[in-house]
Amino acid sequence: MSIDSLHTPEATPKEVSKETAIALYRTMSTARKFEQRVHDLFLKDLVKGPTHLGIGQEAIAAGVAAAMREDDYSFITHRGHSHLVARGTPLAPLMAELLGRDSGLMRGKGGSTHLIDAERGVLGSYAIVGAQLVIANGAAWSAQYRDSGQVTVCVFGDGATNTGAFHEALNLAVIWNLPVVFLCENNLYSRYTRVDSVTAVDNPAADRACAYGLASTVIDGNDPDEVHLTVATAIELARTGGGPALIEAITFSHGGHSGADPAGYRDPGEVRAWKDLDPLVTYRARLKSRGITDEVLNGIDAEIVAQIDAATEEAMAGDWPAVSRLYTNVWSDGGHAWRN
Repeated sequence: MSIDSLHTPEATPKEVSKETAIALYRTMSTARKFEQRVHDLFLKDLVKGPTHLGIGQEAIAAGVAAAMREDDYSFITHRGHSHLVARGTPLAPLMAELLGRDSGLMRGKGGSTHLIDAERGVLGSYAIVGAQLVIANGAAWSAQYRDSGQVTVCVFGDGATNTGAFHEALNLAVIWNLPVVFLCENNLYSRYTRVDSVTAVDNPAADRACAYGLASTVIDGNDPDEVHLTVATAIELARTGGGPALIEAITFSHGGHSGADPAGYRDPGEVRAWKDLDPLVTYRARLKSRGITDEVLNGIDAEIVAQIDAATEEAMAGDWPAVSRLYTNVWSDGGHAWRN
């Protein structure tokens, strides 16, 4: 999809309430500032292992989470920090996990790409591309079987659309009429490769929807209002027995594939053009046009910085995991006996 074909924030036909708009801004700003802090710590060699940031993509996480019920399920990608922030995961244990501390979400064993907060419905971030799609169907089937009214939202990247799991998951979700919303974060690059150079259709997710009897829905992933309203409609339909939906949100990552990637393979002009569509900058301008002052927004940002400072300090003070933690949550051997 061309950048010129995206909706501009000013052209969005619908808008959310002021209360929701301020909440969306708060979530996006928190996610942005949290990941900027993570990157700073990564450059100081305090965050170990690969760190995949979603700076520039925060509008999707904010819009999706705001449309969900507290007991709904989230499945996300290895680029998942913003989605946990949006679902309400406390910042201190999230930061502690990235720092490998015992006070982290997974006691320091998961790191940046394997995050879970089951208490808030986040049933995993997945480093295996596309793996979460079929697992998300299982969670949706469970909700359907229990008649709980819960909906599963499964977020995946554009690269996952060229895996078998994508097609298998869509097919089965439609056959079983599952309460699941699939959302593709199309940031135009699959690792170091432009997705349009390895995909037979222009919109890797939406253009394949018709093969499974689903609507072809493409939205501006940098517009939190559009994301929120579109996802909320799909979730409500799924919750009331209307079956699955597939949404493709076009966005752009300001950085490379990971924290260590300088992204020299991307055209500088393309990067500049997308940064002009920075969701935090454009949404702040929209809020000001609705009468929300700089004083209010600056106050929100100051609160967020203080929260992140406190979370970082708490995480840094955490203990390292004991060596015995290495032997927890693993199988003793590679045999099959555990299946019985």
